Amino acid sequence: MVDPASPPVELPRYLQLLWDREPAGRRGPKPGRTIQEVGAAGVAVADRNGLEGVSMKSVAAELGLTPMSLYRYVDSKEQLLEVMLDVAYGPPDRSLVASGPWRERLSRWAYALVDALLQHPWISMVPMAGPPLSPNILGWTDAGAQAYEGAELTAQQKMSSLLVVDGYVRSHVRMSLTMGFAEPDTQEPNLYATYLPTLLDPDRFPALLATSPAILDDDPDGDFFRDELRFGLDLILDGIESLTRQGPRQPPSSTPPGMSRSGSYGNRV
Repeated sequence: MVDPASPPVELPRYLQLLWDREPAGRRGPKPGRTIQEVGAAGVAVADRNGLEGVSMKSVAAELGLTPMSLYRYVDSKEQLLEVMLDVAYGPPDRSLVASGPWRERLSRWAYALVDALLQHPWISMVPMAGPPLSPNILGWTDAGAQAYEGAELTAQQKMSSLLVVDGYVRSHVRMSLTMGFAEPDTQEPNLYATYLPTLLDPDRFPALLATSPAILDDDPDGDFFRDELRFGLDLILDGIESLTRQGPRQPPSSTPPGMSRSGSYGNRV
């Protein structure tokens, strides 16, 4: 809880603009573009040229501005990426989590997140420099938390399990995009099916060989990306559901070995 006696926190310029909280009487020239237009220009560059094509220069050129002009909106490329992410995600569809059992609501939220990541594949490649602070992305988090209404979980269990779902979706999408599995219509050969039969020595990789029929499955009607996504998500939801049957429990007060109470790992002797 914020201490009302403490001085107000001054938001970075880009957050002031995203949240429409620019202080009155601010000195300097008034920006001729909105922060959303800056973000949309960055999204257009990334959609066209990939994340590596995004720079202050390229986004300024997309807007018809000089690179120095962008510093009226953002102080760095990292802040520009935050604005781009907020624009790319857009506001969440609250109707997805408005009704139905919590598991169905959370599944709809997760699949909507997948669609957002696939619509702009570069999103999953953006390094996370800190917790999300922009309005649309926090809106997605809020919608995910709303999906848990009615679930017998503590507030901490809800947020922690939402982070697990979010992390799984992002990881699966990023891995699938990198390995070419997110595009079922691709004509690229299945490298597992091509190379594994000649590499798996039963004496060296007995367990992997035992599961190789599933790995080598090259069913033309299958969809590795969606099938694996569904399997992993159901696995996580089963775990969350088991928590609801146990009833809400407060997390233990002890911390894992080697971790400080602040949540960081210290040096081990």
